[in-house]
Amino acid sequence: MGLQIRRDLARKSRDFAASPQQGGVRVFKRILGVSLLAFVLACASGGGSGSSQGDRGSGSQSRSDSGMGDSGRGSSGIERSSKEFRTVYFDFDQSALREDGRRDLRHNADIMKSDRSMRVEIQGNADERGSTEYNLALGMRRADTAKRYITDLGIAASRVATISYGEENPAVRGHNEAAWARNRRDDFVVR
Repeated sequence: MGLQIRRDLARKSRDFAASPQQGGVRVFKRILGVSLLAFVLACASGGGSGSSQGDRGSGSQSRSDSGMGDSGRGSSGIERSSKEFRTVYFDFDQSALREDGRRDLRHNADIMKSDRSMRVEIQGNADERGSTEYNLALGMRRADTAKRYITDLGIAASRVATISYGEENPAVRGHNEAAWARNRRDDFVVR
């Protein structure tokens, strides 16, 4: 069996060598197709890369087990805070809760206490500055901080899932402090 595979590979190599132009064209078309696909995906996701500082990162998502302002879907199509919940905002490059964040989390915990079957997903987000990896980690720290706070208020940890979207789910498109401040947040989504 192994000998047959080697013969097939050798024959294909000879065929490719015999017509390098045809084989080269196929390779070129594949590279061109992959490049075009990467370009389209980059444009669709807003593209851009972050710097190495700041509210660092972007990227896909990072998930672990298992707020109001804006509801519905973010500009990247990812669901954002359910209407009755409040969005929790963070300072630049921080995962520590501010006083307004603690107030909003108490409000969100009260909603969950009124419906003991409700489960939520806390979606941690970061602004566009920084590396993908850093922002995913920062978004997860923010989501985990909010989860710890509401579990300390009496919500069962099994009712709360966390996920990080890094910079992939901006609430506001923009390259200034006003936009960045709105994107450093945790959203609560009913699951």
